[in-house]
Amino acid sequence: MKTKFDIGVNMIFVKVIVVAVLIAVMLLPINLVRSLVEEREGNQKAVQDEISQKWSGVQTISGPVLVLPIQSGADKNQNGITNYAYFLPDSFNVEGNIKTEERFRTLFKALVYQSNLHVSGTFSLPDYAKLNIKPEQVMWDKAFVLIGITYLQGIKNKIVFNVNGKPQIVQPGINNNSFVSAGVTVEIPLDPAINSYDFNFELALNGSEGLYFNPVGKESTIHLKSPWNTVSFDGNFLPTERTVNKDGFDAKWDIFDYNRNYVQMWIGDNDVLKSSTLGVAMKLPVDKYQMTMRSVKYAIMFIVLTFVVFFLVELLSRKRIHPVQYLLVSSGLVIFYVLLLAISEHLSFGLSYLISCSATTTLIASYSITMFRNAKQATMMGLFLAGLYTYLYIILQLENLSLLFGAIGLFVALAIVMFVLRRVNWYNDNNESD
Repeated sequence: MKTKFDIGVNMIFVKVIVVAVLIAVMLLPINLVRSLVEEREGNQKAVQDEISQKWSGVQTISGPVLVLPIQSGADKNQNGITNYAYFLPDSFNVEGNIKTEERFRTLFKALVYQSNLHVSGTFSLPDYAKLNIKPEQVMWDKAFVLIGITYLQGIKNKIVFNVNGKPQIVQPGINNNSFVSAGVTVEIPLDPAINSYDFNFELALNGSEGLYFNPVGKESTIHLKSPWNTVSFDGNFLPTERTVNKDGFDAKWDIFDYNRNYVQMWIGDNDVLKSSTLGVAMKLPVDKYQMTMRSVKYAIMFIVLTFVVFFLVELLSRKRIHPVQYLLVSSGLVIFYVLLLAISEHLSFGLSYLISCSATTTLIASYSITMFRNAKQATMMGLFLAGLYTYLYIILQLENLSLLFGAIGLFVALAIVMFVLRRVNWYNDNNESD
């Protein structure tokens, strides 16, 4: 029995070379689309940074930390160098509610929040002897508390810092730059006869993208909740308890002093404290630019598979497709990503994807009639593209399984091509095959 197809080897070789060259040429517009996505993403980041500068950026609360001035001179009335000894609280508790809001600037948007925090805890009378400090060096009347706040413009209430039930004076700025670069100072003259100092204060704080804390207490308990549910828990510690559902998130951290790599008291700098944080990052539900960029990564696969289908039609139906027609079809496939990017800046990503893939599928299927001169084959091409775009959308939604599904899809595509071409006589030697 003769083979089902007789193909001129020279014609096949030339066509394969032409198709390969066209695929290589299409890498240029694909890279241009990637650059366009990166440019639009950069514009959105610029808008987010601008809004953050005016509203407030990612906030980190450091402290409160009790600071005890130490006089190095033998006599406090003499001129001498003043050092500072730092003491962390025995307990540190935060109860916080976070309300988010989307702010728009032209086509771009940024996520901001308003938080209401109730902070409380307890300081013990500083055990300065453990730092080799002599009693006569301690300046009890000049003690103060530092509270580090990254963006001071985000403070939206008058802070009343209560110590043992008495309000204390809160001053803007900080007295020294030992471990925080921005914050407020609270003067609290200490009485050596009092062994414990309870504190509490309310803090209404604006910010964007994230809210973080340093777990400064021997025992730190931080409880945050919000109706926003697109979040990730960042920092050096994960929540002890957390709930994330359609109603928002509720998370609680319980941290002890032996969970972190710094001591309760020190003299001088403490860079480790600044790097030990916990908190929550709040994100927009769908990052359209990230999703578009992920879909662009599959563009070359789309072009290759579409070209393979056209090439199979040429082999099976003996219809010749001109390289210019290959080029026009691949251009339509590339324009899909431009449409997706442009429409997603106005509509949801899912709806934008549906509109873009429907328009592209209709365009290429309609143009296929002029190539195949067969409505049935053109319809099959439309169904093939619709299935391909559906498959890509599924991959985009399954972020953690995208590689697995992509590999399976390529394997199945190769298996189908091998099955269709199993009886092609590539050498045209007129030998019989089984």
